[in-house]
Formats: sequence, C-alpha cells, structure tokens
Amino acid sequence: MDNKKEKIIHSAINVFQQKGIERTKVSDIVKGAGIAQGTFYLYFPSKLAVMPSIAEVMVNKLVQTMEQEVDREQTFTNQLKQVVDIVFQITNDYRDIYALMFAGLASSDYLKEWETIYEPYYAWMSEFLQQSKASSVLRANMDTEANAKLLIGLIESAAEQSYLYDQQEEDKATQKKKEVTEFAIHALGN
Repeated sequence: MDNKKEKIIHSAINVFQQKGIERTKVSDIVKGAGIAQGTFYLYFPSKLAVMPSIAEVMVNKLVQTMEQEVDREQTFTNQLKQVVDIVFQITNDYRDIYALMFAGLASSDYLKEWETIYEPYYAWMSEFLQQSKASSVLRANMDTEANAKLLIGLIESAAEQSYLYDQQEEDKATQKKKEVTEFAIHALGN
C-alpha cells in the first residue's frame, strides 16, 4: 500500500475515533496524516470513501493473525477454537474501529464493497475448511466456500454481540466462544 494512502487511513481511524464520523472533516484527516488536502482527494473522493480501506486493514490484520497463530498441526477442534479466540480478541481489541467501520459503511454506498474486502478472509477460511474436509474430519459433501462465509458470519456476529453491542463481561464472552465453537463443530462435522 502507498505510504501516503496508509497515512491517510491511519489518520482517518484516529480522527473518526476522536470526533465521530459526522464531525470529522477531511481537513482533520489530512492534518493528522501530514499531507496536503489535495493529496487526500487523489486517493479518496470523500471522508466516507476511506471506510472500505479501514475495513481492508482490519481484514488483513485478522488474516495475518490467523496465519501466524492457528497451529495447523492441531486437531480441527483445537484449530477452530484458535480461530474463534482470534476473532473475539481482535474484535475486543479494536472494538472502536469495528463500530466506526460498521457505522461508516452503513451510512455510505460502500457496503457493496464488503464482499471484495472480505475475499482474503473467505479464501483463508475456505482453505482451512478444505484441509479438514480432505482429512475426512468434516462432511464430504460440504461446500467449503459457502460454509466459510457462514462460519465467518457466525463467529463475527457472536464476537460483535459480545463486545460491540452488549459489552459483556469476559466470562459471558468466554461462554459465547465455547457455544459458537461447539455449534460450528456439530454443523460442520462428519
């Protein structure tokens, strides 16, 4: 990613968190990025146009973390627990950014870009499921691409309920992680 574009994205995250989406001006973002206002418009036509790039940064962070931390030598159940833990942890650690991202995407025409932004995440999860399917751990007739999207939706929804909407105590979030993992194992199992 271009260094100036990266500066804009990170500045936008900071300014949006401080001021909120409505009160943020492009001039606030460029000041934080240390660039000229005209440079901003070379990359983004409006402040809301930054939202898909923020989402892309978060998806890449999630995929990189999974690539680094999911131990492929473990059983499918243990790997799935690691996946669930990672999604919950990142959602908790970056809850402000996720809330901001969803609000910004929902208030713009950029929601339709979500599928493209999520493609690396879908691909990672599909490959993860395919590996276990090939080992006869998962249903042989399972469509891994479709189930990857369903699984991501399930895990993310549970994490978002825990940390964005309900702001639950950690013991309730831990219980929700356990339930999501067990549900997924039974739904995907052989």
